[in-house]
Amino acid sequence: MSTFYQLEFERPVVEIERQIADAERAVAGGGAEIPALGGITAEGTETNGRTSPADLAALRARRDDVLRELYSNLSPWNTVRVARHPHRPQTRDYIDRLCRDFCELHGDRRYGDDPAIVTGFGRIGSVKCLIVGHQKGRNTQEKLACHFGCAHPEGYRKALAKMQLAEKYQLPIVTLVDTQGAYPGLGAEQRGQAEAIAVNLREMSALRTPIVTVVIGEGGSGGALGIAVANRVAMLQHSWYSVISPEGCAAILWKQANERTNDAAAIALRLTSRDNLELGIIDSIIDEPLGGAHRDPDGAATRLERWVIDELTKLREIHPDVLVEQRYARFRRMGSFTEQMTDSVASGAD
Repeated sequence: MSTFYQLEFERPVVEIERQIADAERAVAGGGAEIPALGGITAEGTETNGRTSPADLAALRARRDDVLRELYSNLSPWNTVRVARHPHRPQTRDYIDRLCRDFCELHGDRRYGDDPAIVTGFGRIGSVKCLIVGHQKGRNTQEKLACHFGCAHPEGYRKALAKMQLAEKYQLPIVTLVDTQGAYPGLGAEQRGQAEAIAVNLREMSALRTPIVTVVIGEGGSGGALGIAVANRVAMLQHSWYSVISPEGCAAILWKQANERTNDAAAIALRLTSRDNLELGIIDSIIDEPLGGAHRDPDGAATRLERWVIDELTKLREIHPDVLVEQRYARFRRMGSFTEQMTDSVASGAD
């Protein structure tokens, strides 16, 4: 764990994890003493004895306590950082862990294939379904091919074509959102980026099959919403979902994006999972393992799988006509507000 990528706010954990790595080597070597480590009691005090399994357990407990404190008090901007962690599970990681018999489908039958959006049929538990999700890529070559998860029009058209196929075969749809937004390049605009997303919103709202969506990392703007018109929407605990990224918001409002303005924008946007739940944008928050999904991808996948299966089981009991009505009404309610005129205003008082 000593070589694990550390976020800036995780610095208090770095030294403890270095000690854990040293202790693991010592215990594996028969309890050899490590001068820089010694022994660590349960109270966190050092001893001069040889490193024992008890010392290792105490170190791990200290690390967990620090992580618990850090992650229970994340600022919105640090939440964005966690959502962008390079080791955070992506769509293909969840597919590998959750799906049996996954059969990937390519192309939009109009222009080409977009690796930034993955589509295919598979089983999650015993549930046959279509899986659609953003893919950012892991190495430099993959990231460039996927445009860092920013899909082109052909990606959204591919997703819609496969969703309509799922509707034909009466299979539910699971979408995994992880993008800062749709690709803003010239080619994407020339091929109808806005139109592709708009058509997805219209057509997804009318699909006669259950749809569930999970924001697994970043949920930025129409690029996220283009595959997220669902009956049930959840967010992983440390993901974000908003109309724009903090940097984009800061650049527009304050003409510069730096640590100060990014932090202010993240607060103003109310983009965290807790904020979105309070605003009625999402239905559920899926708790992540201690320290985030990047520290325990298997644990995160298990929790996501449980939520997906539970929601699809409930939705399959609802008539398709009602599913469509509920889905449409759900999104029409977003952003609604009421006005109340005070007595002083009504009477024309100053």
